Amino acid sequence: QLQLVESGGGLVQPGGSLRLSCATSGFTLDDYAVAWFRQAPGKEREGVSCISSSGSSANYADSVKGRFTISRDNAESTFYLQMNSLKPEGPGVYYCSAGELGGCPRSIGIQPFDYWGRGTQVTVSS
Repeated sequence: QLQLVESGGGLVQPGGSLRLSCATSGFTLDDYAVAWFRQAPGKEREGVSCISSSGSSANYADSVKGRFTISRDNAESTFYLQMNSLKPEGPGVYYCSAGELGGCPRSIGIQPFDYWGRGTQVTVSS
């Protein structure tokens, strides 16, 4: 059974850091591009970052460039989102996802990603 399970969310102060993890099982992660999305209450799910199946390329939403880093460990079937210099914002849920793609789409949209975790909540607040 294909599964993605996020962890690492929580409450953090502005300027702080969090590292999200997505543990996968039931499929060969090497064949999939993977991505992180964020959804605030009442808003659409937005792409944050994507990394190609080989890990050789990644892209980011403009709002997180220079602060977030996506990475993957195919041997461990896990990928990550390191979030630094977090800005104050209301609660949001971060979702990890996987799509049977080689590379990432230029614009990180929901469409190509078929498999999703259940999300982990992140709140940046003092």
